Amino acid sequence: MKITALKFIALTAPLGDGKAYGMSKSLSAGRQSTLVRLTLEDGTEGWGEAWGMPPVNLAYEPFLASYVVGTSVFDIEHVFGRILARHYHFGVQNQMMAAISGIDIAAKDAAGKLLGLPVSRLIGGRRIDAVPFYASGGYLTETPEPDFAPQIEEMAKAGYRAVKIKIGVSPDSDVARVATAREILGPDVEILVDINTNYTLDIALESVARLAPYRVGWVEEPLAPQDVANLARLNRATTVPIATGEALYTVFDFKRLTDAGAADVLQPDLTLCGGFWQGRKIAELAHACHLRLSPHVWGGAIGLAAALHYIAALPLYPHSDNVPKPVLLEYDLGVNPLRSDLLKAPILPQDGVIRVPDGPGLGIEIDPAALERYGA
Repeated sequence: MKITALKFIALTAPLGDGKAYGMSKSLSAGRQSTLVRLTLEDGTEGWGEAWGMPPVNLAYEPFLASYVVGTSVFDIEHVFGRILARHYHFGVQNQMMAAISGIDIAAKDAAGKLLGLPVSRLIGGRRIDAVPFYASGGYLTETPEPDFAPQIEEMAKAGYRAVKIKIGVSPDSDVARVATAREILGPDVEILVDINTNYTLDIALESVARLAPYRVGWVEEPLAPQDVANLARLNRATTVPIATGEALYTVFDFKRLTDAGAADVLQPDLTLCGGFWQGRKIAELAHACHLRLSPHVWGGAIGLAAALHYIAALPLYPHSDNVPKPVLLEYDLGVNPLRSDLLKAPILPQDGVIRVPDGPGLGIEIDPAALERYGA
């Protein structure tokens, strides 16, 4: 079944005055994404999502369509390999790879619809039907001190068993935020922290050491993603797991991490790293290196659905009957209409897990009214 059309759709959702939120480096005043619609010759449509600035993604559409259109949907990964081989001067750490990611997700969605199978069964087999998650919040805002504790209180009321909070302003601020979170959440909730690459090695070492009494589950992106050598030094200097990978592209970037012993938890984002195509390779790398995996999700509803299928298909190895720490999905608590409003049936947590959609492909249905409302 051949692909007959490829369309990129830019979406933007402004948050409004005073509602920006984000991380140590900057706040976001809105959410944006690029949807990918892929059409097959029988009219079947597949949907994907590409990370990054929509205008840049849209600029890649005609170039990538020249390769993709006319190809069997089941042969799409060979097309991607040909693009990278022929145009190696472009590199892989760019929006072209994000656009390829969206195309691959859309192709897997369409293939699943053709076969009447969920994507998880196409990429390794569906091992689980529901995925545990951590609630990603505790954001920095325009008024970070008064806004922080209420965010954590809402997490406590919801009963989340694992949460992630933003730190990275300074070691003093890190201690204050984590101490507040621990006091509100209690001793049993796993607290993960995210620096978003705002530190140099010496500051990261200080922060991680000072957070030790609060038993954080991992420190995410303590250093710039390019600083593999110092990530390895930090990892050797602490017993706290180091997590990173949301800004890395393809298995080649992740192999640099594993070769250096620079991370304990790999965090590919399927809408950026190369879709399921590269996501499966990264999972095999983690498998071979006996490292944990937890996909990054901070986009829209399609990326969330893709991550659910991805986790559902991951092997249990090296565990068997007892799983000390299951693979966790990131579930963003921030206001995000591109996640909450995009689907006719939104993907929501329930009883500590999020169910993997049951239908063919990604198992989701786009709401045309939302496309109209948020179309840029």
